[in-house]
Amino acid sequence: MPLLVVGISVLLLLLLMTRLKLNGFAALLLVAVGVALVRGIPVATIPDVLSEGIGDQIGDTMLTIGLGAMVGRVMGDSGAAQRIADKLLDAFGPRWVQVAMVVTAMLIGVTMFYEVAFIIIVPIAFTLVRVTGTKLLWVGLPMSIALSTMHSFLPPHPGPTAVAATFHASVGLTLFYGLFIAIPAGALIALTWPRLPFIQAMNPSIPKGLVSEREFTDEEMPGLGWSLSVALFPVVLIVAAAVTDMATSAETPLLHTVAFIGSAPVALLLTLCLAIWAFGPRIGRSLEEVGDSCTSAAKAMAMILLVIGAGGAFKNVLVEGGISDYIKDATDGWSISPIILAWLVAVILRIALGSATVAVVTASGVVLPLLAGSGVHPEIMVLAVACGSIACSHVNDPGFWLFKQYFNLSVIDAIKVRTTYTTVLAALGLGGVLVAEWALDVLNL
Repeated sequence: MPLLVVGISVLLLLLLMTRLKLNGFAALLLVAVGVALVRGIPVATIPDVLSEGIGDQIGDTMLTIGLGAMVGRVMGDSGAAQRIADKLLDAFGPRWVQVAMVVTAMLIGVTMFYEVAFIIIVPIAFTLVRVTGTKLLWVGLPMSIALSTMHSFLPPHPGPTAVAATFHASVGLTLFYGLFIAIPAGALIALTWPRLPFIQAMNPSIPKGLVSEREFTDEEMPGLGWSLSVALFPVVLIVAAAVTDMATSAETPLLHTVAFIGSAPVALLLTLCLAIWAFGPRIGRSLEEVGDSCTSAAKAMAMILLVIGAGGAFKNVLVEGGISDYIKDATDGWSISPIILAWLVAVILRIALGSATVAVVTASGVVLPLLAGSGVHPEIMVLAVACGSIACSHVNDPGFWLFKQYFNLSVIDAIKVRTTYTTVLAALGLGGVLVAEWALDVLNL
């Protein structure tokens, strides 16, 4: 049974990494090869399947994570990250630092991919941890939860946008309805989860090389204007491209240029160039010093990228092994509410495959025939599928490894933290979707 293979592979991976202490990169590749053999993928093609999975994942994330880490380290070594952190503390106070992170993450995460927004904000979270002396998860976890919610629930993120196209739903209405679900659900979990006893028992340290350990005086730090300008520069470029794309479908050289500049890798590359000058020669730091900051960030990112790439290989083996096709065939005959079916199929696919995008696209294909005669608003169906796709992030999800590595957690602790919060978010999302459909029916909208 395909799902049994998935379950055994996850258990084997946990055994290799927890009991045998095998490196995550090697463990993921070993398990991926084993699954490929069991699922009947031809031996001659297994290396290609692994390479394709690594290439797809690294291709999507290496430029974003690498450039973002360099920008963060340059800002950290110049004191710019501390300047922003200090102003957040002045505005919200140490008691409300979590609220500051949730508000920041939600504002930035509405239009930005989880990985991109995470890389941009995490240096500020690290600096807040160092300045306030609080635990890493106390500050960083609310940020991650808020970003996860925005990324998984709402267009223009890729999963919800793809499903909206499948269901012929309005992207604007989907975003509008989704905000009423995502903001309260994300804020509730973001402010609750760090207070749970099993989370408070964890005290991971900040990974070395990703943030400056120096504490700057007020005179040594660059001004708030420059610090915020560099931090928000990629946000402005990416948001402008996303808004332009939603506002018009015309094909013109200007729009292509906007899309190019607003793509995450290019936006971050331009930001790095700006940061090198703004926090280098402009304030009296040599280019050699700034270059050393970039090199330190790159060294710290090497293992993170390897593990994320191996997670992509594992995911691709599961897809090529026919797991998604099996689940699609098995759920075709289920006769339950279309909203609950859409959510449930997305959850099952997410657990089995790890990829939220694959889960939402496949789930939308399963429930599409039910939509026409169901009377359910297509925007609500989009949100149902999107909410399901966030559930149960675990070892076959490359985003899980980004979370684990940046928060310096063991595999078991990462499962305790991330798998639980993503699952509860998915359940809250389903409740919100059901309430939203009921409200629309009552209002005859």
